This record gives sequence, C-alpha cells and structure tokens, in this order.
Amino acid sequence: MTTVMPPLPYRVAETRAETADTRSIELVPAGRELPPFAPGQFAMIYAFGVGEVPISASGLRGRHGGLVHTVRAVGAASTALYRLRPGDTVGLSGPYGSGWDLESAAGHDLLVIAGGIGLAPLRPVVHEVLGRPDAYGRIAILLGARTPADLAFRDEIESWRGLAQLEVTVDRHAPGWHGAVGVVTTLLDRLELGPERTCALVCGPEVMMRHTARDLVVRGLVPHRVQLSLERNMRCATGHCGHCQLGPLLLCRDGPVVGYDRVAHLLQVREL
Repeated sequence: MTTVMPPLPYRVAETRAETADTRSIELVPAGRELPPFAPGQFAMIYAFGVGEVPISASGLRGRHGGLVHTVRAVGAASTALYRLRPGDTVGLSGPYGSGWDLESAAGHDLLVIAGGIGLAPLRPVVHEVLGRPDAYGRIAILLGARTPADLAFRDEIESWRGLAQLEVTVDRHAPGWHGAVGVVTTLLDRLELGPERTCALVCGPEVMMRHTARDLVVRGLVPHRVQLSLERNMRCATGHCGHCQLGPLLLCRDGPVVGYDRVAHLLQVREL
C-alpha cells in the first residue's frame, strides 16, 4: 500500500490558460523538494482551505525548472487551483502511482493517442520520446477534442509536426477549422501500422480509451502493448478509500497506467 506523504509547500511560478476551463500551473519548491516524477505519475495537490485532488504531471521541467500540472475546473478544489496566480502557495505530495512503461516500448514504433485533456499526462512522454528519437521506431501522435477550442497545448502541438506523424481531429466542426472531423479512432486509418512492432499509449475519457484500445487490438496490437491511464475516481492516492476501485485493482496504487491485458474484461462491465 502506498505510503502517506505529508504535503510540501510549493509556489506557483507561472500559469497558462489552455482552454476556457483549463489552466497549466508550474510549481517550484518553496523549501524541500519532492523526489523526481516519471511520465505518467501523479501528485496530490492541496489548495489550502479547500481540499486536494490527484493530478498527473503534464510537465517534468517547466520554464522555471518546476513541475507542471494541468487543471480543469470541475469541482471546488480544482476550481481553486485553476484560480491560482504566480506567487500563491499550494501543498504538494508525491510522486504516486505507476508511470508509462517506456522501457518496454524502446525499439518499437510508438503510437500516442490522446482525447481532450488526456493529452496532459501524455505530454511528458512526447517530450521524452521526441528528445530520444533514436530509441524508437516511427512515432505517431493522434489527438482528438470536442472542438478546436478544446485543444490544449495548441501552440506546442504544432511544434511536434515534422518530428512525428501528427494527426488531429475534432468531434464538431467550427468556423476556421480545416482539419479532420470525427472521433480519434478514425485517425488510425491514416497510419501505416505494423501491429507486431507497435506500442500504444492512450489517455482520455474512459469511453474513448475503451473503444480505442479495442480497435487497436482488432488491428493486431498485442493487448499488453496497449497502455491506458485510468485516473477515474482517484481520491486518496494511498489505496485506503477504495473510491478508484476497478475490480481487483485500486487505480491509485496499481495504476493509473495499466496494460490493456489487465483491464480489458473489467472495462466491459457496465457500472463497475
């Protein structure tokens, strides 16, 4: 069971609006520093006087050398974090959970698939693999969002074009959008996919991950080479509350990154 860690004070160095309800926050230590995070691991971020939430790191070294977390304002604690400004202080503990298994992906073609804000936990992976292209085969990044306005990290995404095969789609057309329209799985048809040599990393809404993983396996990928980040319902980070239970798994402890081979049968059970 994960050890309970007291939060350490971290100062907000910079904030950046990503979408209308989503903001990236760079945090630097105000004293003692937490151990290094791996791509895919998460922190518990405490908004003083409000509460705490688990959020995966969306950047391991920001412009000020700090951790970056991308927060969507959906509840009291996340809204309080969304409203933070440079100079404010939060409590931070971690790292928690399992990260993306990039070691087993080395030497393979790599497919990164994100839906909406699911790009945030995958962003450190993109930085890692684009910084070490010789360690992998072909790299493809598939991104989906509800509308063009819901695409986070939009300026940065364009810088990935040319370094990897980048394909972007939105669910609904909007004025000025000249890209693809449709769910993210439609982008798979644009790939020259060698399933026997491909690893896939997937994060987004659970229904999107379920359909994407299933489609990848139908196309020939081995289930254990399809990794999902299942952050749903995580609350305590220590395996005590059971709020994130998925069958025999406690996702804060056994995840959030898990192989599709471990959860395929569980994701098919309604309301599990």
